[in-house]
Amino acid sequence: MYALTLTADLWGVTDLRPDDSEENPFYYMFKVECTSCREVHLNWIGVSRFDSNEISGSKGDANFVWKCKNCQRQSFASIKSEPMPYIAQSPPKPQNLLLIECRGCEFKEFKAEGDWLATGEKTGTKFSGIKLEENEWYDYDEKAGKEVSIKDIKWEVRRA
Repeated sequence: MYALTLTADLWGVTDLRPDDSEENPFYYMFKVECTSCREVHLNWIGVSRFDSNEISGSKGDANFVWKCKNCQRQSFASIKSEPMPYIAQSPPKPQNLLLIECRGCEFKEFKAEGDWLATGEKTGTKFSGIKLEENEWYDYDEKAGKEVSIKDIKWEVRRA
């Protein structure tokens, strides 16, 4: 089991999470490596917890199924949790965002593409459409009368 962890400096917002619902699935973007031959897939792959792909030679299914071009081994991965919100804390500490079960592959890197959500820390203001590709985000909370931000974002995929 692997965990996608996030460490970020949140100012004025909390509960940072991907905008991920069945009506609007979020695609988690990863670099994937075959655990058999250590070949790394050339492209970023997108995994949604709502996708279901059949595992050949099995009665099961997974969110992501991949056949390594180098060694021809099939591997798969499934997201095992709903996204957990990142809660603001000082100093920032790593928190698990997602749990992923991998068989025959490892997710090595994460890239934050897509829309994210957050909530005003003291006001409850809902922020949506947050983009984290640049590893920082700034906005203004009208209710608080202050700038809010997300900075110093660090992603890590590690064994849970």
